Amino acid sequence: MIDNRLHDLLENMSAAEASDLHLIPGHRPTYRVHGELGAASESAISPEETLQMIDSIVPRHLKEAMSQQRDCDFAIQLDHEERPMRFRVNVATSRNASGACFRAIPNEIPTLPELGFSSELGVRMIKQRDGLILITGITGSGKTTTLAALIQMLNSAGGRRIITIEEPIEYIYEPMGSSIITQREVGVDVPSFYEGLRSGLRQDPDVLLVGEIRDRETAQLAVSAAETGHLIFATMHTRDAKSAITRIIDLFPAERHDEMRAQLAMSLRFAIAQYLLPGTIGGRRALAIESMYANFTVRSAIRQGRIEMIDTAIQSGRADGMFSLDTDLSRLVADNRITVETARSYAQDPSEFGGEAKF
Repeated sequence: MIDNRLHDLLENMSAAEASDLHLIPGHRPTYRVHGELGAASESAISPEETLQMIDSIVPRHLKEAMSQQRDCDFAIQLDHEERPMRFRVNVATSRNASGACFRAIPNEIPTLPELGFSSELGVRMIKQRDGLILITGITGSGKTTTLAALIQMLNSAGGRRIITIEEPIEYIYEPMGSSIITQREVGVDVPSFYEGLRSGLRQDPDVLLVGEIRDRETAQLAVSAAETGHLIFATMHTRDAKSAITRIIDLFPAERHDEMRAQLAMSLRFAIAQYLLPGTIGGRRALAIESMYANFTVRSAIRQGRIEMIDTAIQSGRADGMFSLDTDLSRLVADNRITVETARSYAQDPSEFGGEAKF
């Protein structure tokens, strides 16, 4: 049964508009609200108190893994009077003491407009018949939520067999229309993203979502599956769209780089980089994105290993649904969603916003 103190901290997150709860021994329980940290309690928690709270919610099948690996991810659901509350949980150990971070998961899957993501761009992405679509960004940039909105669009459109491999499962997709969707959790239903993808390819899928590409085997299988008629969605941790390409290539030994560039040039459809920025409306964060579509110029740059050409291709590729981060920052400034100072601090070229150029 969940620890009473933890129960109260989680239950109060909604009223506080908190996205995350941090439980770190020696510190006060802390909420992140619109990107800013603030104490959720007056008193610090000891390692013993933290461990007691964590032990009350770690799933039984992960207790042994946690004792060996000292790190685990899972999702929990808290029963509430009005509706259940779901949280993604990461437990990690530091100096032999366990801590945890809880990320609140909305009950309703947001739509792209609610996220501030271009509906036109989203429609172009889900209309791809096959290929690889990458959503990139640093931790906490909203990649999982954007993927959920895209998968929900495919789910509601009907006629698709969709399989997701997630760690952990966050958003729950209800049956809709003529689509069939199966959600599999790493560590529960499958041992790894690779095994989940390998198994999923035998289940007559149209669409596969891979929660994260983080190793060579998963990258190879995702690229190969995208070449053979499947639409693959995946996330990667990179700061911009073109870095996703180099990250995938660098997973392979040098002697295979030319081969992987050729494969990726054929299979990649979109790479979207996301940034959640301090906003001006009610303290809420604003979503800025960089969009890269694999048109002829981008494919040629990938194949030749001339990644530096991609920035120019993005600048000139508006007709293909491409735009740079700086272009989107300008839009957000014009809409009074972010300040010029925020735009300047995140821009590729700060001089566009009255700052000094980086180069």
